[in-house]
Amino acid sequence: MDQTRSLAGSMRGAVITGAGRMRVETVARPEPGAGEVRIRLEGCGVCASNLGPWAGPDWMQFPTEPGGLGHEGWGVIDAVGPDVTSVKRGERVAALSHKAYAEFDIASADAVVALPEALAGKPFPGEPLGCAMNIFRRSAIKAGDTVAIIGIGFLGALLTQLCVDAGARVIAISRRPFSLDLARRCGAGDVIEMRDHWDIIEKMRALTDGRFADVVIEAVGKQWPLDLAGELTRERGRLVIAGYHQDGPRQVNMQLWNWRGLDVINAHERDPSVYRDGIREAVEAVVSGRIDPMPLFTHRFPLEELDRALDATRDRPDGFLKALVMF
Repeated sequence: MDQTRSLAGSMRGAVITGAGRMRVETVARPEPGAGEVRIRLEGCGVCASNLGPWAGPDWMQFPTEPGGLGHEGWGVIDAVGPDVTSVKRGERVAALSHKAYAEFDIASADAVVALPEALAGKPFPGEPLGCAMNIFRRSAIKAGDTVAIIGIGFLGALLTQLCVDAGARVIAISRRPFSLDLARRCGAGDVIEMRDHWDIIEKMRALTDGRFADVVIEAVGKQWPLDLAGELTRERGRLVIAGYHQDGPRQVNMQLWNWRGLDVINAHERDPSVYRDGIREAVEAVVSGRIDPMPLFTHRFPLEELDRALDATRDRPDGFLKALVMF
């Protein structure tokens, strides 16, 4: 028997049992209902939004359902529910689903995007790739813009590629030397180490002849980068919040935002149809060469080592950018 797959009719799924603890259970495979498909997953990306639950906050309920927290899966449709005509068994897809830290997951038939033959054998976590495309669209970058991107992780690296492709000048601001080197490889014209608040402002001032950036994309999700973003945006410029601020309320310098007349855009999407459109755009962007996410998948783990994948996502060891759990 193939040791990487469970017995017929069952599957392996990761269960988070408490703060920093998980186990893999063998459970029955889910069955698709009306309008749903079942996907035999090839892998699932690990999202930084998992780190809140992984830390074991008071509001989190343990244990999770098998596969819970995983939402960046891709694989092959192996069963379809009643009334499904838009997709069929055997199609390779990226999916919007919610229990993808498992060998199989269920998704709505209208929440999957077909992957073309050009992507055969390549990992494709559609949700974060679609997120990058949606943020880029909301940012309204145009040729000639000066764009500052704060935080060069997986998302920031993709946005750097997209902005450069659009003809913008990118100034990348990040903490790790690895990230700054990556930003250069993605086409950033200038990089600034994210250490001292006022030093960053003065360096931006010098790089832009005192004008600051037309667009600033905050892609960290913490208070200080949000504070910094406002300082780096020119008068009547655009401040795009791409970071996921999941750990509590934020304060903003409304005096500065108001004085400079900033357009502030929260670029997250929740509408599944918009997310699906973003994934479709991501497929086209990868196939056409506008973006290349493959070098950004720096770490891969088997399902049994999801804990290591989550720890690496939290601790960000040197050279880390994005973890995938592979089945």
